[in-house]
Amino acid sequence: MKPYNKYIAGLAALFLSFSTQAQSQPEMADLMRKEGKIYVVVAVILIIFIVLAAFLIYLDRKISRVEKESQS
Repeated sequence: MKPYNKYIAGLAALFLSFSTQAQSQPEMADLMRKEGKIYVVVAVILIIFIVLAAFLIYLDRKISRVEKESQS
């Protein structure tokens, strides 16, 4: 048996175990959906994303202004 065959077999077993775990439903997601907390999590993530996007737009405009001033 070639030495790299052991590694390939190990990686195949590892990926197979990951795929079987990914198919089961997490209990936490079901619990959060039942209690309505999943909407709070989604709302918080959405707020963070909107604030981050607004900050990046603000920085882009400010940097553009500074570049225009430095070229003049």
